[in-house]
Amino acid sequence: MAKRLPARRLDGVEYNPWVEFTKLVREYDVVNLGQGFPNFPPPDFAVEAFQQATSGDFMLNQYTMAFVIIIEPFFDCYESMTLMARGRPVFVSLKPSPTGDGELDFSSNWQLDPTELASKFTSRTKALVLNTPNNPLGKVFSKAELELVASLCQQHDVLCFADEVYQLLVYDGVQHISIASLPGMWDRTLTIGSAGKIFGATGWKVGWALGPNHILRHLQTVHQNSIFHCPTQAQAAVAKSFEWEQLHMGQPGSYFEEFPKAMQRNRDHMTHSLQTVGLKPVVPHGGYFLIADISDFKSKMPDLPGAAEEPYDRRFVKWMIINKGLMAIPVSIFYSVPHQKDFDHYIRFCFVKDEATLQAMDKQLQKWKALR
Repeated sequence: MAKRLPARRLDGVEYNPWVEFTKLVREYDVVNLGQGFPNFPPPDFAVEAFQQATSGDFMLNQYTMAFVIIIEPFFDCYESMTLMARGRPVFVSLKPSPTGDGELDFSSNWQLDPTELASKFTSRTKALVLNTPNNPLGKVFSKAELELVASLCQQHDVLCFADEVYQLLVYDGVQHISIASLPGMWDRTLTIGSAGKIFGATGWKVGWALGPNHILRHLQTVHQNSIFHCPTQAQAAVAKSFEWEQLHMGQPGSYFEEFPKAMQRNRDHMTHSLQTVGLKPVVPHGGYFLIADISDFKSKMPDLPGAAEEPYDRRFVKWMIINKGLMAIPVSIFYSVPHQKDFDHYIRFCFVKDEATLQAMDKQLQKWKALR
């Protein structure tokens, strides 16, 4: 269990006596007998040992980095957050299964290779980031897939950061399962939620983290020393919103039941509309987004303007904005650099929009279709 708490360096940082007292040392002319640094050289044998260490194993000069497994495609901040925490991201990709000609693809067809996933775990692996439902793919991980991840996390004593901000937005009767609910996972899982996503108020920026106290207390230490202001009014609004929904749960008009139904209709509308111009949607089972395959466009017009090293989907989105009046997000941004070229034939659309926006989309697609 000790390996699961690499941030012990944060214990007690809510109060730092060294800062308080060294300020006084600078302000007054004193003999510093407080700080524990000798003001004379170390013994010769210690100096020699240091010299040997610096000229020997070069890895002794480096940080001992925590390896963090990130499942691709991933929300793009995961990689930078890992790097800022002095971790090393290790990537493993969901891969699509082949579909027949004319058949719709579904996010559930994108799966992890169990052998490849297992190969990413080493003695230096400290954590795995799991996003379900996934952004941008909309994949909801099945119980069998979660059990595979859980088994590996327990086998290698690894923490799981479960980003479940879209947990209530699932479609087609698919069930969202929290990995923390599986046997042996509560004590090693930090589950992240978002009121902004659940209540469609993303500007509120209110979320939460659930987990055992031995993990949460370290998160709290980091948080209280990083964030000065919190959106108090938004927090109160979220609390009231949950109270309201609790009273209406399971009844006609329950928001947690009606909102997913409405967004499933939007998803189906967008799926049909995008197909009219040759885009091939990957139908999501959860979340705000769907991705569409642009492989046919890549083969028919491969030389879109842009830098030679720029992934095709980024050039396509720019072309689509300028020439078709539609904006999407290139999916390659949700991949590590080595894998971007392998997945540069997808673009992401958000279907959590009002009816007027969907109608405006249809109008632009009709113009596009007329010119094909």
